[in-house]
Amino acid sequence: MLPLYKKILVATDFSAHSTMAFKHAVMLARHNNAQIQLLHVMQPLDPYFRSLFSDQPGSEMIAELEKSKYQQLQQELQQELADFARTELADFPEDLQRFNGAEVVIGTPATEIVAIADQNNVDVIVLGTHGRGFIEHALLGSVAEKVLRHASRPVLVIPLPA
Repeated sequence: MLPLYKKILVATDFSAHSTMAFKHAVMLARHNNAQIQLLHVMQPLDPYFRSLFSDQPGSEMIAELEKSKYQQLQQELQQELADFARTELADFPEDLQRFNGAEVVIGTPATEIVAIADQNNVDVIVLGTHGRGFIEHALLGSVAEKVLRHASRPVLVIPLPA
């Protein structure tokens, strides 16, 4: 028996080429009559930068301001993701019905992508890869590679044009 994908998680970094990964997910959803969920992971504030202010007067106020700004940004990005999906699918009402929402979380991208996939019991993760050069890959690593290494479900990696 062939596997059916009923829930598809599309991870995006808001790059101009992320649209390609989304389009692949839409085609996969069409063929499987599946639901699509969009996910973006925001990186937390650098711990070193945060430590510069931690022992300063008013550090509690800075922490509260950071929290409220992150929450505001999360909401704005979540709305931007939902608007992106609705715009991309505006001419395809049957595909628009497959869109199951957008989520923005704070954390390490690969870790959060795998965790959200597990939490929502998705059948496949779709994400793009930038195809960075060897030096950048060696120093920075690859979110796609880390997701592939740690995911307990299929991962469809779409190479994005340079």
